Amino acid sequence: MTKAETPWLDDREQQLWRRWLRVQTELPAALGRALSRDSGLSMQDFETLVWLSEAPGERLRISALAEQMHWERSRLSHHLRRMSARGLVVKEDCPEDGRGSFVLLTPAGRAALEAAAPGHVRTVRALFLDGMDDQDVETLSVLLGKVLARAQEQPDQDEPGQEHLQEEQLRA
Repeated sequence: MTKAETPWLDDREQQLWRRWLRVQTELPAALGRALSRDSGLSMQDFETLVWLSEAPGERLRISALAEQMHWERSRLSHHLRRMSARGLVVKEDCPEDGRGSFVLLTPAGRAALEAAAPGHVRTVRALFLDGMDDQDVETLSVLLGKVLARAQEQPDQDEPGQEHLQEEQLRA
């Protein structure tokens, strides 16, 4: 696609897009501040604890947790090390595979999650849901589902614009 063929955003689309960008910055920041203030957990701590609490036996392979959280394995390993130092999780070698490890939710991690969850839910309601009626919730759910499906259909690319460069090379 050439520069002249680029389907630029009109004013309404630009306003929507910039509002979306602002929401995805402001909402997680506000949720994170409230969670940290109320429980001492970060959003990343909370997400990790939730994934583990919902897993069979409250444990997951580190690689599976990284995939579910959409994190690089090395980033998750560093984060788990910090959580382990606080007693929230523990790492355990995988007996079937000497290279793999499990991460397990500890009793302290479960207690931290259970203490944080009610306040977090109140904040989610106050910041996200309370301004919507049932129809708004349904509409937003459908729209976000469509956006998420399209985003998940995109092929993984090492660098932004790589697909465009490959198209240019094919035409040359």
